[in-house]
Amino acid sequence: MAVIGFIGLGNMGGPMAANLVKAGHKVTGFDLVPAALDALKAAGGSVAASASEAVKGAEIVITMLPAGEHVRQVWLHQGGLIDVVKDTKPLLIDCSTIDVDSARTATAAAAEAGMTMLDAPVSGGTVGAANGTLTFMVGGDEEAFAKGLPILQGMGKNIFHAGGPGAGQAVKICNNMMLAINMIGVAEGFILAEKLGLDWMKLHAICTTATSNSFALSNYCPAPGPTPASPANRDYAPGFMTALMLKDVKLSQAAAEATGVATPMAALAASLYQATVDAGDATKDFSVVFRLLENMKRG
Repeated sequence: MAVIGFIGLGNMGGPMAANLVKAGHKVTGFDLVPAALDALKAAGGSVAASASEAVKGAEIVITMLPAGEHVRQVWLHQGGLIDVVKDTKPLLIDCSTIDVDSARTATAAAAEAGMTMLDAPVSGGTVGAANGTLTFMVGGDEEAFAKGLPILQGMGKNIFHAGGPGAGQAVKICNNMMLAINMIGVAEGFILAEKLGLDWMKLHAICTTATSNSFALSNYCPAPGPTPASPANRDYAPGFMTALMLKDVKLSQAAAEATGVATPMAALAASLYQATVDAGDATKDFSVVFRLLENMKRG
């Protein structure tokens, strides 16, 4: 059993923390939203009045926050968590999806204080978080990864060591860029199929056995009907919000700009997800881009 401080108990962090409790760990959490604290308490965890209080005496400190600026604020500002725990030196794990530079900056600050830190973003959405089946993409040194592995296994099914500091974030950025593009391709295929008089159920049955098969097609179809568990059958309730996918695709574009890599499909995807957000669907699942495309006219 480990003593864990968990900061960020939202749609992803809350179920993840609850699964750590279920795995037998002692978890104390903090979030700015009272309902999130209540949910952890109901799951058997403890709650704190501040992030600093949540990490006192912890052997492991985990953060699950919305963006890089939040991660830098929580870990690095004067009196931040690295400063709070520098005497006890727990293992630090950030599960947020952020830019690579922010991850490396936080890791370097932890190292300067004599601690190790893992960047460990996740894939699998809210369903994976609730079921404990997330995929973790982990950056950091081998020793830290070995220490963090049993903790991550309490929240996920597939745990990968991607490389050194920032490697976890790099994999996540590339993964979500590919998923964003693929989802648009699947949506376009189903929209065209309908106009050609095809039945969506038959299209899905055929294409999931053919070369166009993918996660977006087989498990997360953006057209209502073929995959009953997909958000398309719940008026695109997330899932993974469009606003978050847009954030991740923008991270990929910032990385592409910094490295001089041409990513024209991702650039187009970013514009389409931006249009989806602008249309009022920021909090819908990102597969709602289907509705935007369905209403577009060929230029």
